[in-house]
Amino acid sequence: MSEIELIAAGFGGQGIMVIGEIIAASAVQENKFATFLPSYGPAMRGGTANCIVVVSDSEIGSPVLSEHKNAIIMNIPSFEKFEPTLIKGGNILVNSSLINNKSKRTDINAYYIPANDIANQAGANVAANIVMLGSFLKVTNFASYDTVCSMVKERFKTKGEKIVNINLKALELGYNYIWSLK
Repeated sequence: MSEIELIAAGFGGQGIMVIGEIIAASAVQENKFATFLPSYGPAMRGGTANCIVVVSDSEIGSPVLSEHKNAIIMNIPSFEKFEPTLIKGGNILVNSSLINNKSKRTDINAYYIPANDIANQAGANVAANIVMLGSFLKVTNFASYDTVCSMVKERFKTKGEKIVNINLKALELGYNYIWSLK
């Protein structure tokens, strides 16, 4: 890995910032450099939200990006806004539970993950963001699986063991879902 850049986007309340926080924390835990730049729309819950995360083996010049190597997209407005910003060869991970749109681009790698449906299998629809995190981990290897599990446990520990276990299951299911696409 040299540098992994991500834009994660969706509605407020979909856990977009949690994705970015866990990625950045996982990178730091592995002695990598990381930046996390959140952006909120006019209303936190239900409005748009996105964050840019950069993970690198060396110092990061700027967390601000106009083009993206990777995107996690949780809703249609975010798909329409950020799909065109992916660079050639980039990866887009789309929550196909909520987005029927397919990329017309042939120069990017598109992964359609029914994140809400998978999260229901884990025990909670709201863990769709962690399903997407697991899929993103499999696609990019931004950190080790064990490190990300540790950061998920840390992030949700105050919510109780049941919530921690649901999110760990969501991470595992998202990670393994990418295998099923090969």
